[in-house]
Amino acid sequence: MKKERMDCERARTLCLIATLARAGHFPVRETEKEAWYLSPFRSETQASFKVNKKINRWYDHGEGIGGNTIDLVCQLNNCTVSEALKLLSIQDASFSFHQRPRIKLNEDGVSKIKIITTSKIKHVALRQYLDSRKISLGTAQKLCKEVHYRTRGKTYFAIGLKNVDGGWELRNKYWKNSTSPKAISIFQSGHKKLIVMEGMFDMLSLLELMPNIQKTCDLLILNSTAFVEKALAYFKDYDQIDLFLDNDGTGKEKTEFLLEQSHNTKDFSHLYVGFKDMNEWLIGVTKECIGQGIQDVFLLPQKQSCFAPHVRKEKKE
Repeated sequence: MKKERMDCERARTLCLIATLARAGHFPVRETEKEAWYLSPFRSETQASFKVNKKINRWYDHGEGIGGNTIDLVCQLNNCTVSEALKLLSIQDASFSFHQRPRIKLNEDGVSKIKIITTSKIKHVALRQYLDSRKISLGTAQKLCKEVHYRTRGKTYFAIGLKNVDGGWELRNKYWKNSTSPKAISIFQSGHKKLIVMEGMFDMLSLLELMPNIQKTCDLLILNSTAFVEKALAYFKDYDQIDLFLDNDGTGKEKTEFLLEQSHNTKDFSHLYVGFKDMNEWLIGVTKECIGQGIQDVFLLPQKQSCFAPHVRKEKKE
């Protein structure tokens, strides 16, 4: 009994943020005190699952439940406390904050989300979803697939973007999540210029605006701002890196970090000032520019195109 009690005490102290990451769940917004997630227990589009970092406790506002790390693992895996402790003992022995989350909370090591099939995007619901994001089917086909997957005994489908480690970013009208391992996505064709964005719909928005951009640039999608340091490893292969991160606190912070770390980077987030990201800008501006070329609207403020190879503009004092 004493040994089990000690195991419980140690398990309760295991980091909830790390435990969720190992299960393929990452915050959609975060502050010093708390992190907000799309609920790992159901499909939703607004984050209702909160982790209090200071006391290492979680609460799901949609379900009205919460607790510690043991409670979370029991809820995620529908298991007993003893089974949860067994799963967490694997985590405690193998996890490092310096390595990508690889081991799942399932005993057999299989992701909670099982990919069934991938194909060209055809489903009418996904095409309607793309339309709502102002992305054409042809543009989406350049980077994404239609992914059918299974989780919690049910089968779903989504727009999928594959990352460099074989995981998938999954998006549909009702759901935003990813399979593990989570990592960046990159599309390389041997060019010397790299475009960097946070999410798949930001990059798709750029492709919608500049359909031929892949003829002159490689593309890197972070999939999470947590991967900015990993992205730096790719920068050495390029003469020029253009940053299009979000116009929020985290995006600006990561942009500044990359500008400081790499001398050949340039920030272009001013092109969609007043909007959180490129896709939000595209949706907003498209509504205002019916009958006018959206590419012209995007490039009009630029006396010198930001997409011209090997061009850097000096910052205004």
